[in-house]
Amino acid sequence: MLAERTDYLSAGVHIGMKSCTKYLRQFVYKIRDDGLAVFNLRKVDARIVTTASFLSKFENILVVSRKSNAAEAVLKFAEVTGSKAIAGRFSPGTLTNPSYRDFFEPDVVISVDPLVDENAVKEAKKKRIPMVALCDTFNEASDVDLLIPANNNGKKSLAMVFMLLSRELLKKQGKIKNDSDFKYTIEDFGGELPVQQPAADAKKQDEDEKEEKPAKKAVKKTTKKEE
Repeated sequence: MLAERTDYLSAGVHIGMKSCTKYLRQFVYKIRDDGLAVFNLRKVDARIVTTASFLSKFENILVVSRKSNAAEAVLKFAEVTGSKAIAGRFSPGTLTNPSYRDFFEPDVVISVDPLVDENAVKEAKKKRIPMVALCDTFNEASDVDLLIPANNNGKKSLAMVFMLLSRELLKKQGKIKNDSDFKYTIEDFGGELPVQQPAADAKKQDEDEKEEKPAKKAVKKTTKKEE
């Protein structure tokens, strides 16, 4: 895996919501007693690798997020990978109006949350620009070409995902050869060095995922209105 399982757990990357859309059910391996869905970390990890490979095919990458707790992560990702970031309000016409002063024509767009970044998603779709998005269990992903299943609300989780995505992208691009060449930490992306989760917790989740145990409780389906 790209990171220690205990680091993923400490950052909360695996924590979903109490509702789940049809797009995310395949990435959930169980429901906790409090009703929250739990992502299969093996699948999260694999999607980060797949996404890095996909992004490496493009030169002009745009990452967007209106969420304030994602600002540091997306800005650092842009800095490290040579991409462009829009942290905060996404102005109408950014992708569709050539006369707009901040008009930009990216090859691919990354959204932290396709629900919150709805305007960016719509403009990317209109211009037929590939859309990558971090999606929590509640996210509707009909306009997303490639999703990364993960907690897209927690600051530590976002920092972890964008740190790993940055590192893997640089490796795919040939800008670094191995993990040791990557000099950034989760703190640089707005997170904190994680307090280690008990190894027993990580081991149990790993064993459960390997066995593909069915969830003890059914994942609550979202209604059409929720989607």
